[in-house]
Amino acid sequence: MTPTEEGTTQGSPLSLLLSNLVLDELDKELERRGLEFCRFADDCNIFVKTPKAAERVMINVSGFIEKRLKLLVNREKSQVAPSERVKFLGITIVNGAIAISHKALQTAMAKVKELTPRGAHLTLEKTITEQINRWYVGWAGYFSMTQYPAQLAKIEAHIRRRLRSRLVSWINKRVNAIFFIS
Repeated sequence: MTPTEEGTTQGSPLSLLLSNLVLDELDKELERRGLEFCRFADDCNIFVKTPKAAERVMINVSGFIEKRLKLLVNREKSQVAPSERVKFLGITIVNGAIAISHKALQTAMAKVKELTPRGAHLTLEKTITEQINRWYVGWAGYFSMTQYPAQLAKIEAHIRRRLRSRLVSWINKRVNAIFFIS
């Protein structure tokens, strides 16, 4: 791994703070232009009505960032796309409504599987209180703005399936032990 020669380490708390300080001027410019946007650190989505307007805004805002702010725009990551194709902080927009992105849902399903392993050393009660609840309360809180409650229900159903599987496995071990002893 090579040491950072310029800027701050990606993901550090200082990186977020510096992004907000440096890009405050961008926020003010976008507001001045009357554009609807959402920015977190150096990730920014700008919402316009037509593809033609999107192309024009991309050129103008990229120019502002490079000329006025003297920052480099990553052309490979920057795109003009319909909102349904854009994921931002685990969120996407589907038919004008806020939804949890497919990738974020898949990550959550994998996390549930990780938190509910078969044959775990923790009791079912501790698994629920110390593992699942701690994670799910935060996760569901973050994604609570979804306008598709079925997405949260899907994760909750997965949690219940995984817990039932552990419970059935535990019962089967006890029943088999009793069966063989008789």
